[in-house]
Amino acid sequence: SVLRDRSHIDETLRLATEEKAGDYAAALERLRKIYHTSIRPMEQAYKYNELRQHEISAYPGRTLGDSSTDGEITSKPMVLFLGPWSVGKSSMINYLLGMNDSPYQLYTGAEPTTSEFTVIMHGEKIRSVEGIVMAADSSRSFSPLEKFGQTFLEKLIGIEMPHKLLERVTFVDTPGIIENRKQQERGYPFNDVCQWFIDRADLIFVVFDPTKLDVGLELEMLFRQLKGRESQIRIILNKADNLATQDLMRVYGALFWSLAPLINVTEPPRVYVSSFWPYDYAPDTSRELFKREEISLLEDLNQVIENRMENKIAFIRQHGIRVRIHGLLVDRYVQTFKEKMSYFSDPELVFKEIVDDPDKFYIFKSILAKTNVSKFDLPNRDAYRDFFGVNPITNFKPLTAQCSYMGGCLLEKIERAITNELPALLSSINSGKQPGLSSCEATGCGEKPKNRYRK
Repeated sequence: SVLRDRSHIDETLRLATEEKAGDYAAALERLRKIYHTSIRPMEQAYKYNELRQHEISAYPGRTLGDSSTDGEITSKPMVLFLGPWSVGKSSMINYLLGMNDSPYQLYTGAEPTTSEFTVIMHGEKIRSVEGIVMAADSSRSFSPLEKFGQTFLEKLIGIEMPHKLLERVTFVDTPGIIENRKQQERGYPFNDVCQWFIDRADLIFVVFDPTKLDVGLELEMLFRQLKGRESQIRIILNKADNLATQDLMRVYGALFWSLAPLINVTEPPRVYVSSFWPYDYAPDTSRELFKREEISLLEDLNQVIENRMENKIAFIRQHGIRVRIHGLLVDRYVQTFKEKMSYFSDPELVFKEIVDDPDKFYIFKSILAKTNVSKFDLPNRDAYRDFFGVNPITNFKPLTAQCSYMGGCLLEKIERAITNELPALLSSINSGKQPGLSSCEATGCGEKPKNRYRK
């Protein structure tokens, strides 16, 4: 077969241009510093990660991991490939990275070939990394995957290689969805693992083959997990040059017909129709259309790469807002508990009443009234029943007690990060200025720690 020209990939993704590594590293270091000094203390004081562990739906969408390591903050954007078996996910990665006919290309075939979650990332030399090694290395962002068990880690593999594209992005290839297979046959919680990767992905390619448009339970479950992430999803109708134009139009319509019940958004998702593999398009097919569609998809990928720092700052800020809301809610629960307690009260009964019906005590409404928090950002009420079931209310101090002369107040620090420091970092990146590290002390950007108890 004749190989296709790949020059447009390098051009669209601007792989030949050198990046300003110094500016990016400085911004990343500044972001890490803001997170550790302003957001992390409240996260630890009010055990925010416990809320995530015990009620995963407390906050839908993307969040930092259970142990928010520097690896998660410094990680590259992740591009996730999902879809039924043998639709061309691995071939697409081989094509984008130019790995075809090389000894380290991903194995492809007509049968279900990928049984592992394969992470393709940048490294100084070509080597494979076992899942247990990836999970043990805290400098990577994959250490939280240990919670899915050793069976899963055996199905996780990393491939490191020197490549310009991998310096800017990480690819994740997933096992194909097989509708007639029972979940337990995989030996690990497949949907939970997919959810973990979905929550961290910056771009999600859902790949389909014109001959495999059937939608079963596993695919339906996958789209349920993708709810709320519609802006990151790109649907790809791969192997489009296998069909005549008339058949392709029918398949395109059939794909929408199959997916319509699964995607609850007003606007139809963008579907890219092309053939992503190294060989030339089949003769007598819409070559120009396929080429334009491919370039459009590459431009989407390039946008993620170009905006990765902005996305990271926005993500950390969103995380900070959630941590702040959690801190305010726990503080309100603590205050209500202290107000309702009397000398003869049974603490357990008093607190059970508060947790079972927080609306009776205006806990959530008082947060909305006081702090300009959107009601759409409030977590699930039931999450706090589970949260306080594991963490007794007496373990927490009110926010007014979370102040120190040297460190300042937790609430003030996180609010300063959300309203001043992170937006300032974002604007410094957009304006092309290098974010200054020297002026930022441990408690903020050149500001002295405040203590509300000091006259």
